[in-house]
Amino acid sequence: MKYPIFGLAAVCAAAAPAAMAATATGTLNVSITIAATCTVISATSIDFGTVTAISSNLDQNSSLTVNCSNATPYNIGLSAGGGSGATVATRKMSNAGNEVSYSLYRDAARTQIWGETIGTNTVAGTGTGSNQVITIYGRAPVQSTPPAGSYSDSVTVTITY
Repeated sequence: MKYPIFGLAAVCAAAAPAAMAATATGTLNVSITIAATCTVISATSIDFGTVTAISSNLDQNSSLTVNCSNATPYNIGLSAGGGSGATVATRKMSNAGNEVSYSLYRDAARTQIWGETIGTNTVAGTGTGSNQVITIYGRAPVQSTPPAGSYSDSVTVTITY
């Protein structure tokens, strides 16, 4: 049996569901909040070595690694340490009531003390989202040599952001 082609099209069109003619729209809100953050990743120890006398300046460095969110401004402060009577200008390593004085600096020439007062003696920077390495310059200046022994101190690193 032969059907004319236009007749078959008419039968198929009649069997198809009616096309939709109306639409509706809405809005989907999407958001994220990125919080600023900073982290002290690591700090290498400063070891002034083994000496028999402190008859000349003993200089050593430390590498401080920090990570702050991209474009986050920060300031890094170093405490006076735990030595009795220590200040940021004259920190003190101790052993059984004896002390060895030392200082920490922001510059290789060791002229800029590193302390905790923002805008005065901290190190400012801007985060990149990646680790950033900052050098801490240490010096144990000429001083009377205390009794033999191991002297130490612990300095707190604070990042304000």
